[in-house]
Amino acid sequence: MTSTAAAPRHMHLELDEDDDLATTTQIFVSKLRASARRFAAASGADSAIVREAVPPARHRRSRCRVVLLYAGGQESDVTFLGPSSSVAGKEVTMSQFDTAIELWLRAGQERSRRWLMPDEEAADGVAIDISAWLNR
Repeated sequence: MTSTAAAPRHMHLELDEDDDLATTTQIFVSKLRASARRFAAASGADSAIVREAVPPARHRRSRCRVVLLYAGGQESDVTFLGPSSSVAGKEVTMSQFDTAIELWLRAGQERSRRWLMPDEEAADGVAIDISAWLNR
């Protein structure tokens, strides 16, 4: 009789949840980085680079830093904040963050104190709160 040791069922579940989180995180980052062309087109820029893509966490908001490159060498460095993963309701979900950024860029990139948030890590010291912009 051959005996095989098996891990308790709950251990498999934890690994599966970790794998799901890692996969979701990779998809989030990849999707934002792949959206650079759409961001450029929406803003009228020649090209765009997604310099930073951070998925939401329990106590951290998602963020995306985009550098738009215009004709003549002009650049615009914009940081966007999305929701944390614990925020529910009408807020932007992980899968909608890229679309919401594109909408803001296409709408004229208006900067209002209603959706500008102080952000020490942003190039100009402020970030666009996409959830606040959508709820304007």
